[in-house]
Amino acid sequence: HLCGGVLLGRRAVLTAGHCVNGRTDPCSWRAVLGVHNLQKHSLFTARRRIRRIIVHSEFKRETFENDVALFELKSAVRYSLYIQPSCLPPAALVQPLENSSDCYISGWGRTAEKGKASSVLKEAQVGILPPSLCNSSEGYAGLMNSKALCAGAWAGGTDTCQGDSGGPLVCYHPDTDMFYLVGIASFGVGCARPRYPGIYVRLSQYRTWI
Repeated sequence: HLCGGVLLGRRAVLTAGHCVNGRTDPCSWRAVLGVHNLQKHSLFTARRRIRRIIVHSEFKRETFENDVALFELKSAVRYSLYIQPSCLPPAALVQPLENSSDCYISGWGRTAEKGKASSVLKEAQVGILPPSLCNSSEGYAGLMNSKALCAGAWAGGTDTCQGDSGGPLVCYHPDTDMFYLVGIASFGVGCARPRYPGIYVRLSQYRTWI
């Protein structure tokens, strides 16, 4: 397991650009879908080879700018109770969702900064925090750009960690009773530290690219 990803269509998986760093050969990758425990694949698990990998042409490894990549699967997956695509929000809902406190992150990454990766899928509730707070001198001090979101808890305690990169940040919208994909796990300072919430790609800025 290297990174998380999000199914956007029967043959498209969105992930973080830095996940592909130095591993751009599609043959070296497999997408595993519909799995809960990475060590126990079930009848509902689908494994797919990758046809091609598209990394954002302006992805910058040093700053994590434009940290997005798309994997095109060699063959389509069938949707089931275990495999479903994530929905990008309609334009009108972007603003409320990007200020939501009812958001969720998930992945098989480490469960502590120096801990082990999890074989079972974990999830946690997070809130999206104001960029002015995350980018303040007490926090990321200007490292976060306008194409990123900051989510977690200012006091620390809940965060994505190594192995969760590329995984989803989804937020609930009560009027439509739907969860929408608003971000992709990108980077952070350590894991779950106070004043350093997780940084996510702000997907509303990449709709055209996707």
